[in-house]
Amino acid sequence: MQDFIKNNELCFRNININVPVDYEQIIDGTLSIFAREVVHKSNIDADLPWLVYLQGGPGFAAPRPDANSGWLKAALKHYRVLLLDQRGTGASSAITHQTLASKSPQQQAEYLSHFRADNIVRDAELLRQHLGIKQWALLGQSFGGFCALHYLSFYPQSLSKVFITGGIPSITATADDVYQATYKRVADKNKAFFKRFAGAQQQCNAIAKYLIENPTYLPNGQLFTVEQFQTWGITLGGAGGDLAMYYTLEGAFVEVEGQQVLSYDFLNAMLNQQSYQTNPIYAILHEAIYCQQYASEWAADRIRQHYPQYQYQVGNDVSFTGEMVYPWMFDQMVCLQPLRDAAHLLATKEDWSPLYCAQQLAKNTVPVAAAVYVEDMYVEYRYSCETLALLANSKSWQTNQYEHNGLRVDGEHIFEQLMALADSI
Repeated sequence: MQDFIKNNELCFRNININVPVDYEQIIDGTLSIFAREVVHKSNIDADLPWLVYLQGGPGFAAPRPDANSGWLKAALKHYRVLLLDQRGTGASSAITHQTLASKSPQQQAEYLSHFRADNIVRDAELLRQHLGIKQWALLGQSFGGFCALHYLSFYPQSLSKVFITGGIPSITATADDVYQATYKRVADKNKAFFKRFAGAQQQCNAIAKYLIENPTYLPNGQLFTVEQFQTWGITLGGAGGDLAMYYTLEGAFVEVEGQQVLSYDFLNAMLNQQSYQTNPIYAILHEAIYCQQYASEWAADRIRQHYPQYQYQVGNDVSFTGEMVYPWMFDQMVCLQPLRDAAHLLATKEDWSPLYCAQQLAKNTVPVAAAVYVEDMYVEYRYSCETLALLANSKSWQTNQYEHNGLRVDGEHIFEQLMALADSI
């Protein structure tokens, strides 16, 4: 490992190891896994326990902190923190349309099938062994909480404590079940948004009408469609997302030679909302994170047919969708187009391995403290409660004070609450 890099109160050290692509076939290539150790300068030589941060997503790198603030500030009082770039993200053999370009669709699908929670946790286990750590704690945000439940199911002996924020999944619900619930949550968020901001519905309807009547292109040259516009609703699941959307809508149109056209600023904002373009795991494996020995068969797209408000027609009001992935994305979004055939192959894959072990979770001895957000648009509250009811040695803090991104908004307070909750178990 390199020497520590010091930045004000924080000290960093980078860690790299190689892991198998496929743990069942050790000779089938390797991946580089990157993690960053973070410690407060006052504790650089202290013998502190370790805490691993598991990022949400799937498909996003761990944070790159530049200040002693938020949940990290609270954690560094008690832990050495390890920020893990999950396989395929950040500096860990990143997956993009560029890195997969030389593979056939069949090769892409096979390769990508190894980037779920099960192998993320296996990578963490190799990293723990590499560092000579007997046990460590976890902080899992959103999908990171899904990974934490897998860790508890199959490697509980490696864990001292587990903290989860907005990330207690159902261990039995299918992808169909998940989207039946989350479409209803998204409908509630739509209703609240349009009720709060006068004129927003009319502006959104005007944008949709304009897109139907005028071929319009994003700054990357991609044709911008109403379906893409509707996916902007993913923002409604985070604190402040609705206000940010309203402000962006204010500048949606600009007058050019006496005509109202969609402004470059607005179109650039729409492109920046399409994180699928730079983080394709988020799209291509999103439904697979729920699958256990069954195929998703494009669940979000199928379930959407039961909710006509999300199927825009001229003259109707626009309704935004949420954290859903659709097959048309791989036709329309330029950085997903090279992965279209692989995405269809993965949508029909049935032999996904089990992600959770109910028997192990029922006899769990690792203290688990979870923040559960009652109005979470991404992770259904009812399913979280069902899982917690069978997860032994766990306590939850259930609140409507925060949205799904509570850890980002008020992380120091939330982590301190979970620390106290875990100590009471």
